[in-house]
Order: sequence, then structure tokens, then C-alpha cells
Amino acid sequence: MNSLQAKVWRKVMRGFYLSFDIAVIGAVIVLAGLFYVHTYGGIVVGRHPEKLILPESSILVASDGTKLRKIPLPESGYRAKAQLEEMPDLLLNTFLAVEDRSFYGHHGLDYKGIARAVYTNSIHMRISEGGSTITQQLARNLYLNRDQTLLRKLNEASIALSLEKRLSKHDILEMYLNEIYMGDGQFGIKSAAEHYFGVTDLKKLSVAQIASLAAIPKGPSIYNPLYKGDLPIQRRNVVLGIMKRQGLITRDDMMSAMNTKYQPPAKVNPPVLGASYMDAALKEAALRTGKTLEELKTGGYIIVTGMNMAAQAALEDTFANPDFFPPDGKDQQVEAAMVIMDHRTGEVVALTGGRHPAAGSLNRAVVDARQPGSAFKPIIAYGPALESGKFSPDSMLQDRKIAYGSYRPQNLGGAYQGQMTMRQALQQSVNAPAVWLLQQVGITKAIQFAAKLGISLTSEDANLSIALGGVHSGVSPLKMAQAYSVFASGGIYRDAHLVRQVTDSKGRVLYAYRPNERQVISHSTAENMTSMLRGVVNEGTGMKARMNRPVAGKTGTTQLGLPGVSSKGNRDLWFVGYTPEWTGAVWMGFDRTDADHYMTAGSGKAAALFSAVMRRGLER
Repeated sequence: MNSLQAKVWRKVMRGFYLSFDIAVIGAVIVLAGLFYVHTYGGIVVGRHPEKLILPESSILVASDGTKLRKIPLPESGYRAKAQLEEMPDLLLNTFLAVEDRSFYGHHGLDYKGIARAVYTNSIHMRISEGGSTITQQLARNLYLNRDQTLLRKLNEASIALSLEKRLSKHDILEMYLNEIYMGDGQFGIKSAAEHYFGVTDLKKLSVAQIASLAAIPKGPSIYNPLYKGDLPIQRRNVVLGIMKRQGLITRDDMMSAMNTKYQPPAKVNPPVLGASYMDAALKEAALRTGKTLEELKTGGYIIVTGMNMAAQAALEDTFANPDFFPPDGKDQQVEAAMVIMDHRTGEVVALTGGRHPAAGSLNRAVVDARQPGSAFKPIIAYGPALESGKFSPDSMLQDRKIAYGSYRPQNLGGAYQGQMTMRQALQQSVNAPAVWLLQQVGITKAIQFAAKLGISLTSEDANLSIALGGVHSGVSPLKMAQAYSVFASGGIYRDAHLVRQVTDSKGRVLYAYRPNERQVISHSTAENMTSMLRGVVNEGTGMKARMNRPVAGKTGTTQLGLPGVSSKGNRDLWFVGYTPEWTGAVWMGFDRTDADHYMTAGSGKAAALFSAVMRRGLER
């Protein structure tokens, strides 16, 4: 071999070795890629099994079946899930025809589709979305973002392969149709059908409606039926053409659907009521079911409450009227809270935790933070005395200025009559007789009586000042309504509750309220107390609570006690009372009491608010 031939041979061999090296490197890259694709997805899906459980909006319902609120998902949208069996075949076949015709023939990847996408990408010199199967779309939506990169496409393919190994085709298609974003804050076919067309039974969807739904995933923001312009109609008609070519509908069906004009469903929007009520109901439902609040909000549960729409509307309408409230302070608005309970069932029919409540805001109706003043006297002094059998409404009580060790209670205004009947003392809300009576009954027995009414006191409350409502930790309007409801119901205790029932998305009952009523005080005690409390409203401090029906109740104020500020001011105003149907508790005051923020009005304001709300609620 001469030198020229040798040189040529060396070049040939170098080319061969270079090609071989490139082939080896290419094979290694391919093998590495295959290994990556076949392992990455399994790791991701295995580490995040929670992704395969789609969150679903739970719904709060009023006592009459009215939907109060559909709870938004963490991604700020709404989802109602449906099983594949609830969906018409035409809907399923249309989505398959539009999104993935070979769905039942591949194992997560459509290699022909990928080849077409690679060819298209090569021509346009960029990564496109072509070639994605339904399984790949589900993988992307559950685990990835929409970045247009090769790595993201590899990850998508890998997860799709893993999903196909773990789930059946039935489950993948069902999850896809429930997961997919359908525009305007709606996730899944069921939510979209109800939102856009008012259709809750998917099998009642028309051909035009099915085509419109199948048109949306291509561009949810521009192809949903509410988008202004012709794009949704154009895309719908494209889908109808696909349906016709695939033999899913006839030409007549297609033409009829193309000529159908979109009519948004008539929106039946009840007034948005009960932000405080719904917050409290969710917390109660979580307590009763053992679910976390997050689980309860996103589990597709139906939470049926005891809310009476008329009562709640009356409550919120009245609270929106500033004429029922004292003037605001320098930097704060006068606040208020109210609870209305049907003492015949124990259901809380209306509740608000403030004058302008919002979801998640301070719920003053359920927070034990305020001293109840004289509204506590029936619970801690007069009730226990009647129950002891040693006193009646006509029993004479001491009305003298007496010192009990270091405790020196005083009557408002400083006047004392020497003695008066129990009925008179309660009617006029005189302090001295209540304290004297509590001492006669005994603090221990009085605390035990209060516990029977649902108010648990602590050792820090074991002193005579509780006769005037000096409760260490305070009480809530809800607990005050609960306590008075025992008087209203003839001595029977029924748990105050907001939740009737909780069912899951499949209709299974997780929790149902079971009445647990019990006679906790004697009928005669309740009857005598009602008689005396009606006297308070008819002739005493609660006259502003009078209505066109019998009302029993008690006012309450707590003294201001700020140095250098008028002694005529108050911290809290209360009225707690009941009609034959409902028991209600009202509180008014400032969230932060100081020299610039205190109540100059008396408890008559709370009594008048009680009357206005109850009258409107009961007349509806």
C-alpha cells in the first residue's frame, strides 16, 4: 500500500470511528432518554398520590334547599365531578374525536402524532403542543406547567406512561373530563354544563351544547360560550364538522346545531346571605365530621344548614340600617352581633358576627369575649333560685346596700327600697337583690344551674360579681341564646346547631344531626321565668323589644369603668329574649373600648334591634 492509499485509509477509518462514536453516544443518549422517560413519571406519580384526587367545590345549602354558596377551589375556580356513566356517549365520543382519536389504542403516547409534531416543529423551528394525547394533557395539568420546552415534553410523556400503568382508560378519561379547565372559572364538564347552559343532568345536553363544550379546551378563554365575539361559534362549528365526519351525528343534526343560537341560562341568584353563618357552619361541620376545613371545602360535600332565608335576610337588612345603631366613634364603627335560634328544634336560623361581615372576618356571634351584664341574672341568680324551690316570683328579696367582704355592689342611681319581689327586681334590673339572691342560693349551685343551660364557668367566676354578669372570659351571643332557649322551651335543652347534615359527592351521609333533647330544669322554673321576663318587656327595661306577639327577655349593660370618662357610658349593650317560636340574642359595642369609643346609649338600643329583626323575620 503506497503512502496515498494509506492516507486515504486512515481518513476512512477516522470517519468510521467518528461515526461509531457518534452512534454510540447517540445510543447512550437514546437509552438514557428511554430510561428517564420510563422512570421519572413513576417517581413523580408515586410521590404525589394526592394529585389523583381532584378537589371539588363543596356547597352550603339553606334549610329550604336554596344553594347559599359554592366554595371556590384553591385555584380560584369551581368544580363539580361526574362519573363517566353520567355522561352521554355522544359527549365522550366527541371529546375523543376532537382531542385523541386513538385514545383506546395507545398506552399514553401517540407515536404517529408525535412524529407529526416533530415534523411540524422542525419546519417551524420551535416546540409546539402537537401530539399530546388525553393522558398527556392530564399529566401536564396535574403535575406540570405549560412551558414550551423539550424537557417538559419528556416529563409529560413519562408521567403519561406512568398514569397508563396505574389507571384504567375509564379512570383516565373520567379524570380528564373532570379536571380540564373549561373557562370562566369552571373546571370539569359538569361545572361547565351547569354554568354555561344551566344543565345539571349531562344526559340532557343537546348536540350544540356538546359541541360547544368540546370546543372549549383548545382555548378556554376565547372559545367558552360567554366570550364576546364569533370565535366560540366558529370553533363550535369546527367541532360539529368533526362530529359529522366521524359519523357521530347526521348532516341534519349538524346543520340544526350550527343554526342554534346560544342562550345563557337565566341566572337565579339568591341574595348573598350569611357570611358569618357559613363560616360558623363550616367549622361546626368540620368538628362533627372530623374533616379539616380544607378537606371539607374541597371534598365536594353538601352541607345542609338550618338557615332560614327569611330570618337571615331580615337580620342582614336591619343591620344594614344605621338608624338602629348608636353613633360611631372617632376611629371605629359601633359593632353588633346577633343569633336567632329556633328553640323548638335547636337550629340556629340566622346569625351575623358583625354589621358588615365577610367570609373569614371576626365572628362576634360565636366568640366568648363580652360580659353579659344584667342579661346574665336569669341564668345565674333568678333561675337557680326558682329551681331551688325556696323562691317564687313573688318572694321578697333584700334591696339594701350590703358589703360582701371587699365586694360592694351598688344599684344604678344609688337608690334602695329595702326589699322588693323577685318579679320587681328583675323587671327593673335592680342589682342589689340579684347579688343577695345569689348568696342565698350558693355560688356552686348557681354555676351548676348555668352549666345545665350550656354555659360553663370556671373557678375564676366563683364569686358574687357573676350575679351582675361579671364573667371572667365573657360569653357569646350564641351561648346566651342557647341558655335562654331552655326557658323558652319549658326547661328542655336542645343543642344549638347550624348543620343538619353533611353528605359526600356520592350522596353518602357523613353526619346527620340527631336530636338529644333533655329536661334540664323543671317546667315550673321555665314557666315562672318566662312570666317574669315578659314583665321585663311589657313594663320594665325591655319595653323597646315589644312586638305584635308575646316577648320575654332581659336587657344587659356593662359599666365603662374608664378613669376620667363619664360614668354614664357603657362597654356593652345586650338584649336576650324569645317569642313562642324563636330565641334571639343581640350584642352591641366597640371592638376596642377606650376614651374615644364607648357606648353612650342604653340597652334599649339592643332591645329595639331585637324587635325589628324578629318582627320582620317572623312575618315573612
